[in-house]
Amino acid sequence: MKTLFHTSLLAALLSVGTSHTVSAEDWPCFRGPTRQGISQEKAVPLRWSLTKNLAWKMPIPGRGWSSPIVYQDRVYVTTATDEGTSLHLLCMDGKTGRIVWDRKVHQQKAGHKQKNNSYATPTPLTDGERIVVLSADGTLLGLSMEGKELWRHQELEFYGHHGLAVSPILQEGLVIIPFDGSSSGADNKVGWQKPWDQGLVLAIDVQTGQVRWRGRRGLSRIAHVVPQTVSVAGKTQVVSGAGDVLQGFDLQSGERLWTVRSSGEGLVPSVVAGDGLIFATTGFGASEILAVRSGGRGECTDSHVAWKTDKDVPHVPSLLYAKPHLYALTESGTLTCFAATTGAVLWRERLGGRYSASPIWANGRVYCLSEKGKTTVIKAGADYEVLAENDLTGTCKASPAVSNGRLFIRSEDTLYAIGPAGG
Repeated sequence: MKTLFHTSLLAALLSVGTSHTVSAEDWPCFRGPTRQGISQEKAVPLRWSLTKNLAWKMPIPGRGWSSPIVYQDRVYVTTATDEGTSLHLLCMDGKTGRIVWDRKVHQQKAGHKQKNNSYATPTPLTDGERIVVLSADGTLLGLSMEGKELWRHQELEFYGHHGLAVSPILQEGLVIIPFDGSSSGADNKVGWQKPWDQGLVLAIDVQTGQVRWRGRRGLSRIAHVVPQTVSVAGKTQVVSGAGDVLQGFDLQSGERLWTVRSSGEGLVPSVVAGDGLIFATTGFGASEILAVRSGGRGECTDSHVAWKTDKDVPHVPSLLYAKPHLYALTESGTLTCFAATTGAVLWRERLGGRYSASPIWANGRVYCLSEKGKTTVIKAGADYEVLAENDLTGTCKASPAVSNGRLFIRSEDTLYAIGPAGG
C-alpha cells in the first residue's frame, strides 16, 4: 500500500492565499513549518559575526532554552524569571529587535530539573490566530496574538527526572503533546530507569483547550521527543517516541496503531520522516538510529525496521532529513551523512565543540550551531565541504529559526538576528 508522508506540509502552507511568499516564510513552531528543520528561503546568510551581517541583537531577561518562533515579522520567545517561577512570553519586532510586549503568562511551579535544562525549554507554536505555550509544570496555555490568555489546560502536574523539555505540535486543529515523565514517589527510578505505564500523549483542541483524546503508551520510559505526523493510506498518524518505544497513533481518535520497541531512556531528538521512512533515535543505555517503514500494525519491530546503527547516535540534537540524505549531529560534534534509504555512511566528520541545538537546512546548506555560538555551515550532499564558520558569544542550546531572510539565534541572554538590517 502506498504511503504518503507530510513532507508536502510546507508547500501546502505556502500555497495558502496570503501575502507571504517563499522568501518571507514563517517559522511557527519548533524546527519550522515542517517540524524538520527545513527552510525554503533562498536568501539565508552564509557568513556573519558580531560586527558583520548582524541585523540586531536584543538582551532577553531571565533564562530559557526554547527556540524563537516567527510569524509575520513578529518574533516570539519564552523565558523564565524569578528563579523559574514566572513564565514570560515576549513579542519582538523582527526588523528591529524592539520588544513590542512582555507578558507574564503563568506562575509556574519551578520543580525538579537537571542543570542543563531550563524552566522555559518547550518552544511555543502559533497558527496565526493564537499562540500555544507549554510551561515547565505541564500547564498548557492558549494565548491571543497579543499574549492575552484565551484558555488554559491543567490536567496534570508534570514531574520528570530531567524536568520538562518537549515542545507541542499542531496538526488539523489539534495540539499534540507527549508527557513522558517519571515518578515523584519514593522510588524515583520508576519511569526513568524502570519502565512504567504512565506515558501519555494528549490531543488538545487548539480553539478551546479541551481534551480530544488521550493516547496511552503501555510500558515505556522518560523522554522529551517532539512528535511528527505522517499520512498512511490517506489517514494522518502521530508518530511519537519515548524511552523503549516508537509509536503511531491515529490523529482523530488517539488509538495506538503500532509500536516499534527498543531500549534506552531519556531520549530527546525529534522524529523526522521522508523517503517512505520514519527516522528516530533510541535513548541512553542502548542508543541507536532507527529507520522505520510506515504502515505497521501492532507490535512491528521485527517487520518494519528498515535499518539501524549504533554508531555516533545523537542524544540531544535532532536528526535532519534533506532528501536523499539523513544527517546526525552528536553532542560531541560528530556530523554523519547517511544515504537515507539504506543507512550507508557517505561521510563522517568532526566539527569540534559541543552541540545541543538541532541542525537546520536552508538553500542547500546545513547549519550546525555549537554551544559556544559557533555555526559551521556545510554544503549539503554526498561530499563533505565546509562553506563558512561564524562566531557569536554566549552559550547557545536553543535551535535556530529562519524567516524573512534572517537566522534567529538565541544564546543564554541574547537573541541575535543574522542578516541585513532594516527591511
